[in-house]
Amino acid sequence: MARIAGVDIPDKKRGEIALTYIFGIGRSTAQKILSGAGISLDKKAGEWTDEESSAIRNAISNDFKVEGALRSEVQLNIKRLMDIGCYRGLRHRKGLPVRGQHTKNNSRTRKGKRKTVANKKKATK
Repeated sequence: MARIAGVDIPDKKRGEIALTYIFGIGRSTAQKILSGAGISLDKKAGEWTDEESSAIRNAISNDFKVEGALRSEVQLNIKRLMDIGCYRGLRHRKGLPVRGQHTKNNSRTRKGKRKTVANKKKATK
């Protein structure tokens, strides 16, 4: 198992897919990294030589922000939105969907488990 940017890369997967296990690297970025390093996209990660692995490591560390640095930057961006009190920041603060989705029926991922509100009893005459 190769270790790149603090993440164990699976040996049995194609290089293009294996690199997507790193936070901040998707398919297109993985393709750019591998083509820049001169490695075939179909070559499995376990078949990479030490030189190829180091070329990939160098390409990632020099050109891309990944893992911890990227996570902290995203968190700081969210915190900034919350501090300035913009609409997106308020939605983050309340734990509601940020990108304009309806919340009457859905959005359970953001809102969490249902909290049942009891009905008021009707006054008897």
